[in-house]
Amino acid sequence: MTVLYEVLEGRATITIHDPDRHNPMSVETMAGLAEATGRAVDDSEVKVIVYTGTGNRSFSAGGDLSSSFADDPIGLHNARGSLGNLFRLMIRGGKPTVARVNGHALAGGFGLAVACDITVCVEGVKLGTPELRVGLWPMVISALLVRAMPRKAAMELMLTGRTIDPAEAQRLGAVTRVVTREALDGAVDEVVEGLLSSSPAILMLGKDSFEGMADAGLDTALDRLAGGFTEAAMTNDAAEGLDAFLSKRDPDWSGT
Repeated sequence: MTVLYEVLEGRATITIHDPDRHNPMSVETMAGLAEATGRAVDDSEVKVIVYTGTGNRSFSAGGDLSSSFADDPIGLHNARGSLGNLFRLMIRGGKPTVARVNGHALAGGFGLAVACDITVCVEGVKLGTPELRVGLWPMVISALLVRAMPRKAAMELMLTGRTIDPAEAQRLGAVTRVVTREALDGAVDEVVEGLLSSSPAILMLGKDSFEGMADAGLDTALDRLAGGFTEAAMTNDAAEGLDAFLSKRDPDWSGT
Protein backbone atom coordinates (compact mmCIF):
# COMPACT_ATOMS: atom_id res chain seq x y z
CA MET A 1 0.00 0.00 0.00
CA THR A 2 1.62 3.25 -1.12
CA VAL A 3 -0.89 5.63 0.48
CA LEU A 4 -1.70 5.53 4.20
CA TYR A 5 -4.79 7.15 5.69
CA GLU A 6 -5.36 8.00 9.34
CA VAL A 7 -7.93 10.13 11.15
CA LEU A 8 -7.29 11.44 14.65
CA GLU A 9 -9.13 14.23 16.47
CA GLY A 10 -10.39 15.99 13.38
CA ARG A 11 -7.18 15.62 11.35
CA ALA A 12 -6.89 13.27 8.39
CA THR A 13 -3.25 12.46 7.60
CA ILE A 14 -2.58 11.16 4.08
CA THR A 15 0.93 9.73 3.69
CA ILE A 16 2.80 8.65 0.57
CA HIS A 17 4.39 5.45 1.83
CA ASP A 18 7.28 4.23 -0.32
CA PRO A 19 10.36 5.68 1.42
CA ASP A 20 12.90 3.32 -0.14
CA ARG A 21 12.09 4.89 -3.53
CA HIS A 22 11.62 8.46 -2.26
CA ASN A 23 7.81 8.25 -2.20
CA PRO A 24 7.26 8.48 -5.96
CA MET A 25 3.97 9.52 -7.57
CA SER A 26 3.05 6.37 -9.48
CA VAL A 27 -0.35 6.17 -11.17
CA GLU A 28 -1.46 3.93 -8.29
CA THR A 29 -0.24 6.46 -5.74
CA MET A 30 -2.00 9.35 -7.48
CA ALA A 31 -5.23 7.35 -7.52
CA GLY A 32 -4.71 6.49 -3.85
CA LEU A 33 -4.17 10.14 -2.95
CA ALA A 34 -7.32 11.15 -4.80
CA GLU A 35 -9.33 8.34 -3.15
CA ALA A 36 -8.05 9.20 0.33
CA THR A 37 -8.75 12.90 -0.20
CA GLY A 38 -12.30 12.16 -1.33
CA ARG A 39 -12.73 10.00 1.75
CA ALA A 40 -11.56 12.86 3.99
CA VAL A 41 -13.77 15.40 2.23
CA ASP A 42 -16.81 13.15 2.74
CA ASP A 43 -16.06 12.44 6.42
CA SER A 44 -17.85 14.92 8.69
CA GLU A 45 -15.38 14.13 11.48
CA VAL A 46 -12.47 15.42 9.39
CA LYS A 47 -11.85 19.17 9.63
CA VAL A 48 -8.26 19.42 8.27
CA ILE A 49 -6.31 17.30 5.78
CA VAL A 50 -2.52 16.90 6.13
CA TYR A 51 -0.30 15.45 3.38
CA THR A 52 3.19 14.08 4.01
CA GLY A 53 5.66 11.36 3.03
CA THR A 54 7.15 8.51 5.02
CA GLY A 55 10.69 8.97 6.33
CA ASN A 56 13.01 11.96 6.42
CA ARG A 57 14.43 11.95 2.89
CA SER A 58 11.54 12.78 0.61
CA PHE A 59 8.04 14.21 0.72
CA SER A 60 7.76 12.92 -2.85
CA ALA A 61 10.31 12.78 -5.66
CA GLY A 62 7.58 13.06 -8.30
CA GLY A 63 6.51 10.74 -11.11
CA ASP A 64 7.57 7.12 -10.83
CA LEU A 65 9.80 6.92 -13.91
CA SER A 66 10.89 3.37 -13.09
CA SER A 67 7.36 2.08 -13.67
CA SER A 68 5.03 2.47 -16.64
CA PHE A 69 4.31 6.09 -15.69
CA ALA A 70 5.49 7.40 -19.07
CA ASP A 71 5.89 4.12 -21.00
CA ASP A 72 2.24 3.96 -22.07
CA PRO A 73 1.33 7.58 -22.87
CA ILE A 74 -2.10 6.83 -24.34
CA GLY A 75 -3.13 3.82 -22.29
CA LEU A 76 -2.40 5.54 -18.98
CA HIS A 77 -3.84 8.91 -19.96
CA ASN A 78 -6.94 8.55 -17.78
CA ALA A 79 -5.00 7.01 -14.90
CA ARG A 80 -2.58 9.95 -14.84
CA GLY A 81 -5.66 12.17 -14.74
CA SER A 82 -6.01 11.17 -11.09
CA LEU A 83 -3.56 13.95 -10.27
CA GLY A 84 -5.91 16.55 -11.70
CA ASN A 85 -8.81 14.98 -9.82
CA LEU A 86 -6.75 15.16 -6.63
CA PHE A 87 -6.05 18.86 -7.10
CA ARG A 88 -9.72 19.60 -7.80
CA LEU A 89 -10.70 17.87 -4.55
CA MET A 90 -8.04 19.74 -2.59
CA ILE A 91 -9.09 23.11 -3.98
CA ARG A 92 -12.87 22.72 -3.95
CA GLY A 93 -13.39 20.13 -1.23
CA GLY A 94 -14.12 22.77 1.39
CA LYS A 95 -11.54 21.59 3.94
CA PRO A 96 -8.17 23.22 4.71
CA THR A 97 -5.14 21.32 3.45
CA VAL A 98 -1.67 21.37 4.99
CA ALA A 99 1.55 20.02 3.51
CA ARG A 100 4.07 18.59 5.98
CA VAL A 101 7.08 18.67 3.67
CA ASN A 102 9.51 16.37 5.45
CA GLY A 103 12.03 16.00 2.60
CA HIS A 104 12.66 16.65 -1.08
CA ALA A 105 9.57 17.64 -3.06
CA LEU A 106 10.10 17.46 -6.80
CA ALA A 107 7.93 17.43 -9.92
CA GLY A 108 4.47 16.12 -8.97
CA GLY A 109 5.56 16.03 -5.34
CA PHE A 110 6.34 19.74 -5.52
CA GLY A 111 2.95 20.29 -7.13
CA LEU A 112 1.22 18.45 -4.28
CA ALA A 113 3.05 20.56 -1.68
CA VAL A 114 2.21 23.81 -3.48
CA ALA A 115 -1.43 22.77 -3.96
CA CYS A 116 -2.00 22.74 -0.20
CA ASP A 117 -3.43 25.83 1.46
CA ILE A 118 -0.55 25.94 3.95
CA THR A 119 2.86 24.43 3.20
CA VAL A 120 5.26 23.85 6.10
CA CYS A 121 8.68 22.79 4.82
CA VAL A 122 11.75 21.49 6.59
CA GLU A 123 15.09 23.20 5.95
CA GLY A 124 17.78 21.77 3.69
CA VAL A 125 15.64 20.00 1.08
CA LYS A 126 15.34 20.34 -2.69
CA LEU A 127 12.22 21.65 -4.36
CA GLY A 128 11.41 22.18 -8.02
CA THR A 129 10.29 20.90 -11.40
CA PRO A 130 13.10 18.87 -13.04
CA GLU A 131 10.86 17.17 -15.62
CA LEU A 132 12.55 18.89 -18.57
CA ARG A 133 15.77 16.98 -17.82
CA VAL A 134 14.06 13.69 -18.69
CA GLY A 135 12.22 15.00 -21.74
CA LEU A 136 8.94 15.78 -20.01
CA TRP A 137 7.09 18.91 -18.89
CA PRO A 138 5.27 19.55 -15.58
CA MET A 139 1.93 19.84 -17.32
CA VAL A 140 -0.73 19.31 -14.65
CA ILE A 141 1.09 20.99 -11.79
CA SER A 142 1.59 24.12 -13.92
CA ALA A 143 -1.97 25.10 -13.06
CA LEU A 144 -1.09 25.08 -9.35
CA LEU A 145 2.32 26.74 -9.63
CA VAL A 146 1.00 29.74 -11.54
CA ARG A 147 -1.67 30.29 -8.87
CA ALA A 148 0.88 30.28 -6.06
CA MET A 149 3.90 32.16 -7.41
CA PRO A 150 4.70 34.85 -9.97
CA ARG A 151 4.15 33.63 -13.53
CA LYS A 152 7.70 34.32 -14.70
CA ALA A 153 9.18 32.61 -11.66
CA ALA A 154 7.11 29.48 -12.31
CA MET A 155 8.08 29.51 -15.98
CA GLU A 156 11.78 29.90 -15.15
CA LEU A 157 11.68 26.87 -12.86
CA MET A 158 9.94 24.77 -15.51
CA LEU A 159 12.19 25.96 -18.35
CA THR A 160 15.44 25.34 -16.48
CA GLY A 161 14.53 22.38 -14.30
CA ARG A 162 16.69 23.82 -11.54
CA THR A 163 15.96 23.03 -7.92
CA ILE A 164 15.51 25.65 -5.24
CA ASP A 165 15.83 25.63 -1.48
CA PRO A 166 12.89 26.22 0.89
CA ALA A 167 13.92 29.82 1.58
CA GLU A 168 13.67 30.73 -2.10
CA ALA A 169 10.42 28.79 -2.40
CA GLN A 170 9.03 30.82 0.48
CA ARG A 171 10.07 34.08 -1.19
CA LEU A 172 8.30 32.97 -4.36
CA GLY A 173 5.11 32.04 -2.50
CA ALA A 174 5.31 28.27 -2.98
CA VAL A 175 6.04 27.58 0.71
CA THR A 176 4.35 29.13 3.74
CA ARG A 177 6.80 28.37 6.54
CA VAL A 178 10.35 26.99 6.72
CA VAL A 179 11.39 25.25 9.93
CA THR A 180 14.13 23.03 11.30
CA ARG A 181 13.54 19.30 11.21
CA GLU A 182 13.18 19.25 14.99
CA ALA A 183 10.45 21.91 14.78
CA LEU A 184 8.52 20.40 11.84
CA ASP A 185 5.90 18.41 13.73
CA GLY A 186 5.35 21.17 16.26
CA ALA A 187 4.85 23.72 13.49
CA VAL A 188 2.37 21.49 11.66
CA ASP A 189 0.51 20.80 14.91
CA GLU A 190 0.29 24.54 15.58
CA VAL A 191 -1.21 25.16 12.15
CA VAL A 192 -3.66 22.27 12.45
CA GLU A 193 -4.77 23.23 15.95
CA GLY A 194 -5.43 26.78 14.79
CA LEU A 195 -7.59 25.50 11.95
CA LEU A 196 -9.42 23.05 14.21
CA SER A 197 -10.29 25.91 16.56
CA SER A 198 -12.08 27.77 13.75
CA SER A 199 -15.59 27.29 12.40
CA PRO A 200 -15.58 24.53 9.74
CA ALA A 201 -18.54 26.21 8.05
CA ILE A 202 -16.72 29.52 7.67
CA LEU A 203 -13.52 27.77 6.57
CA MET A 204 -15.48 26.00 3.84
CA LEU A 205 -17.25 29.13 2.64
CA GLY A 206 -14.05 31.15 2.84
CA LYS A 207 -12.07 28.62 0.81
CA ASP A 208 -14.83 28.39 -1.79
CA SER A 209 -15.01 32.17 -2.15
CA PHE A 210 -11.23 32.56 -2.34
CA GLU A 211 -10.78 29.84 -4.96
CA GLY A 212 -13.88 30.90 -6.87
CA MET A 213 -12.56 34.40 -7.48
CA ALA A 214 -8.99 33.36 -8.28
CA ASP A 215 -9.46 33.27 -12.06
CA ALA A 216 -12.27 35.82 -12.28
CA GLY A 217 -12.18 39.42 -13.43
CA LEU A 218 -12.39 42.18 -10.82
CA ASP A 219 -16.13 42.84 -11.11
CA THR A 220 -17.01 39.14 -11.05
CA ALA A 221 -14.68 38.54 -8.10
CA LEU A 222 -16.15 41.42 -6.10
CA ASP A 223 -19.69 40.20 -6.74
CA ARG A 224 -18.80 36.65 -5.74
CA LEU A 225 -17.07 37.78 -2.56
CA ALA A 226 -19.98 40.03 -1.58
CA GLY A 227 -22.28 37.04 -1.97
CA GLY A 228 -19.84 34.92 -0.03
CA PHE A 229 -19.90 37.36 2.88
CA THR A 230 -23.69 37.20 2.98
CA GLU A 231 -23.58 33.39 2.98
CA ALA A 232 -21.09 33.40 5.85
CA ALA A 233 -23.10 35.96 7.83
CA MET A 234 -26.21 33.75 7.55
CA THR A 235 -24.56 30.74 9.22
CA ASN A 236 -25.23 29.66 12.79
CA ASP A 237 -21.49 29.82 13.40
CA ALA A 238 -21.40 33.52 12.50
CA ALA A 239 -24.12 34.22 15.06
CA GLU A 240 -22.29 32.05 17.61
CA GLY A 241 -18.97 33.74 16.93
CA LEU A 242 -20.37 37.24 17.37
CA ASP A 243 -22.24 36.28 20.53
CA ALA A 244 -19.12 34.61 21.97
CA PHE A 245 -17.04 37.70 21.20
CA LEU A 246 -19.52 40.04 22.87
CA SER A 247 -19.93 37.68 25.82
CA LYS A 248 -16.16 37.26 26.19
CA ARG A 249 -16.30 33.46 25.97
CA ASP A 250 -14.95 30.79 23.64
CA PRO A 251 -17.24 29.95 20.71
CA ASP A 252 -18.89 26.55 20.41
CA TRP A 253 -18.92 25.88 16.68
CA SER A 254 -21.69 23.73 15.21
CA GLY A 255 -20.30 23.73 11.66
CA THR A 256 -23.60 25.06 10.28
